[in-house]
Amino acid sequence: MTSEWAIDLSNVTKRFGATVALDKASFRVKRGAVHALLGENGAGKSTTVKLLSGLMRPDEGSISVMGQEVTMHGPKDAHRAGVQTAFQEMTLVRDLTVAQNLLMSYEPTGWLGRIKRRESQRLAAEWLDRLELHEVRPGAYIRDLALPVRQKIEIAKAIVRGPQVLLLDEPTSALSGRDVAWLSRRIDEMKARGVTFVFISHRMQEVREFCDSLTVYRNGKDVGAFETANISDDDVIRLVIGRSLEAKYPPKVPAPARSETPAMEARGIKVDGVVTDFNLTLKQGEVRGIAALQGMGQRELFEALFGAEFIDQGQILIDGKPVTLTSTADSLKAGVATAFLPEDRKTEGLFLRLPGGENVSLPVIKRFSRFGLIDRKREQAAIARSLAEMEVNPRAIYKPCLSFSGGNQQKIAMAKWLLTKSRVWLMFDPTRGIDVGTKHQIFVLMRAFAAAGGSVLFYSTDVPELVNVCDRVSVMYRGRNVAELEGDALTEEEVMRKMLSS
Repeated sequence: MTSEWAIDLSNVTKRFGATVALDKASFRVKRGAVHALLGENGAGKSTTVKLLSGLMRPDEGSISVMGQEVTMHGPKDAHRAGVQTAFQEMTLVRDLTVAQNLLMSYEPTGWLGRIKRRESQRLAAEWLDRLELHEVRPGAYIRDLALPVRQKIEIAKAIVRGPQVLLLDEPTSALSGRDVAWLSRRIDEMKARGVTFVFISHRMQEVREFCDSLTVYRNGKDVGAFETANISDDDVIRLVIGRSLEAKYPPKVPAPARSETPAMEARGIKVDGVVTDFNLTLKQGEVRGIAALQGMGQRELFEALFGAEFIDQGQILIDGKPVTLTSTADSLKAGVATAFLPEDRKTEGLFLRLPGGENVSLPVIKRFSRFGLIDRKREQAAIARSLAEMEVNPRAIYKPCLSFSGGNQQKIAMAKWLLTKSRVWLMFDPTRGIDVGTKHQIFVLMRAFAAAGGSVLFYSTDVPELVNVCDRVSVMYRGRNVAELEGDALTEEEVMRKMLSS
């Protein structure tokens, strides 16, 4: 008799030393379903994906795929079982081309196993056209592509291999609205052919749009499986975090007036032909949002304000005084140090192989140094306070960052900038790929920072975040500030209208 389950994990346990990542967890997905796997960062979702992808084996319990119990010793075993994965932390090789990545291990070969390059280029071009990736050239190098395009190539690579089960690990975390619509079309096409999906996301709107059913993990255990239509968002949140969030977003409490002088000002900024004549005023005590479609210059703007990108023309003022930022060190030395959270924390925000403590103190290590010697006791105390404020486990002081979940890595990145005692924060999509509890904590921290007189410039791919967290939102289009919305005019509909019709 054919099993109705495409995936069946039964009482699976996985330990990493003293840490129990999965604790007798069970997880079932019906054939042909799109099933969400939800939970906080560190709840066991990524471990489940790695088990199903053949990257690790369970210590206890069993795994069945399409009714057959399997023991996977590596990714090839998962591929033979019909399981493919598109990872959030992408597996693409940056220095290879799109075609080479897309067909990796599946290239057409000839005599003595030599790869047929022309045939590979032709096949890659056909797949890119079939998957509506018309803007991507087969010969383009991955390193030259924007993050959302790389994410789509990661998904496309899994699709090309013809899976029976496709695991999508935070597939929309780097995607804009149009890109999410692209993914929706791919899911609809493959679901019609009977493909089963496991969809990991922290965005309930997308879970409801894509998924028939869902399972919630908490602390390595499965705490419930439901039809998506039969459970409310509030109930999902309670299951995910083990408590109720009184509000998804903290209240916008106006900060008391301290000074008429802007904390930061950009006048006529031009950067690399992408940012063109951009003007912005960031008030003291303000959380100001930047809304933009992908590739409108928002990344270059943030990097320029942080000193990581040269300004071709224009002026930056901090506390009303012009500053020249030729490096990130200049940013930290300026009258107001500027914190920066990049979109890709793993490659741009943290040294993953270093302990969390060293990452946290690195920008201000001179504060703890005298005559070339570091006062470790004072440094450790400051790091501990910063990590405690972000509710990060104290072991992060000495454990490598790569041993922590994505949400905790983002908290460590935040703790780093807390320690600088900055008065301006630049936050570039800081909630990408993190759970609802951590998002709420970051929003609360942003609002508290503003209430204490700090200033935040906040870009997010998630428009509801901008609308519900920010005092004002600037819409950026082709490198310019084309609209400013606040008060009653600051709505999701109006932000989207300005983004799409400018």
